[in-house]
Amino acid sequence: MLKTLRLSFALKNAYRVNAILYSLKQIPLLKRLLPASLYQAKGLKIFANVLSVLWEIVSTFVFKLFYFLLMVCGSQAFYRSAPSDSAFLHILLCLTLIGAYMNTSIFNPTRDKYYAIILLRMNARAYTLVNYGYALLKTAVGFLPFVLLFGIQRDVPLWLCILIPLCVAGAKLAVAAYSLRDYEKSGYVRNENKLQKFAWLLSAVLLALAYLPPAFGIVLPFAAYAALWLIWLPLGLVSLRRVTAFRYYPEITRELLSQVVTQMDTVKKAAKTASEKAISADLTIVSRKKGFEYLNELFIKRHKKILWRSTLRIAAVCAALCCATLLAMVFIPGIKSGVNEMVMTWLPYFAFIMYMLNRGTGFTRALFMNCDHSLLTYSFYKQPRFVLKLFAIRLREIMKINALPAAVIGLGLALLLYASGGTDTPLDYAVLLVSVLAMSMFFSTHYLTIYYLLQPYTAGTELKSGTYRIIMSLTYVVCYIVMNLRLPILGFGLVCIAFCLLYSAAACILVYKFAPRTFKLRT
Repeated sequence: MLKTLRLSFALKNAYRVNAILYSLKQIPLLKRLLPASLYQAKGLKIFANVLSVLWEIVSTFVFKLFYFLLMVCGSQAFYRSAPSDSAFLHILLCLTLIGAYMNTSIFNPTRDKYYAIILLRMNARAYTLVNYGYALLKTAVGFLPFVLLFGIQRDVPLWLCILIPLCVAGAKLAVAAYSLRDYEKSGYVRNENKLQKFAWLLSAVLLALAYLPPAFGIVLPFAAYAALWLIWLPLGLVSLRRVTAFRYYPEITRELLSQVVTQMDTVKKAAKTASEKAISADLTIVSRKKGFEYLNELFIKRHKKILWRSTLRIAAVCAALCCATLLAMVFIPGIKSGVNEMVMTWLPYFAFIMYMLNRGTGFTRALFMNCDHSLLTYSFYKQPRFVLKLFAIRLREIMKINALPAAVIGLGLALLLYASGGTDTPLDYAVLLVSVLAMSMFFSTHYLTIYYLLQPYTAGTELKSGTYRIIMSLTYVVCYIVMNLRLPILGFGLVCIAFCLLYSAAACILVYKFAPRTFKLRT
């Protein structure tokens, strides 16, 4: 078992190290400094190994921290009417049940499994059990410090906080044992990456159960939650025997991994096919404009389904939420003060919301797959004045697409502020609307600028830029940090508007100077 664990770690680490080295090679500032024989450089390999170990630590602890902050404790902050200990246990229990069948290890076909079991002929049973045991250990160890930290803050007893990570592992074992038993009876192999409709429906029901009852103060007594958690300990122990005694791991792994070689190609083809289907085949679509305006208008009209349909739906949902809140204040006047306080101080929160709602990634992906993928082979297309002209045209279009939900949100916030008691500074109403529009403008500019400066896609429409991934991750982190600020409307709004205007001007300059060299097909 120890030998299997060591070999599987060595294989997975080699896979990660090569991926890290490839990503480093894609960063423009490092591209010229790194040697051609990059994968033979001992020092870089040591550095990549350190990064691989850090990634293992991050996947064990840091992701769990974000999980608790966003999914458990972040949402619980809105539930003041429910006891903190019961609400904490309730939300965490429902999310644990979802993770038990959606985030497995046994039924997750990965490339490192394919390399180990199919290519290197490692023992399928030993490899699966060792790695599954390690995955359960990581889960329990990763959960323990944060259950202790956040659970004790919410008056959950220490003994239960210590046992909850084991209960989480027990729930995963119970679901795995049930799936293995299902295979023995029917021959059906679960695939974590191809969940059935029932699994998604069950997830939606459990998410609703996780968040809606505590919002209305409806929770069970603490003793009931303690029993619901502790029941997974004996179930896990019973399931452990079935998991370790299961005889058909070679058959399951062969069936799961049989399509791994072509899986990435299938995903690429599916993405390309879906992108092509999104293009309207209506031959009556025409344009009377000329030059790049002609090209852009045809692109927008033919991609109306993916560019405008989702935007209209998002705007409709935002309008419905604003109307529902207004009606709630009419029938429950006591919530007016809370709504007023939220609107007055939570404007930074909407930076993260606008980040989530922005259509920049979908717009740039469609641009590449169905337009730039072909036109980048022509030299005239990369001339500075043409690059900047088309950039400005496209920026105008993506701003129009993103401005609709932003305008609905901005007007909705102004109405909520007025209906909940108003403000002593009338300028706040205008700042609310303009600042949300400015956030939308920033993300529109940001995504399009990064696309032009990095162009992350290869000729095969595969995303291959490590720098692009890093910048997108940093964008998320910054938005999350800003979300946690609590600043008055006027101060934050004016700073936000000024920053967005300056960023847009700087983006145009960068695109004009560098895009003719960077806006090209990757190999």
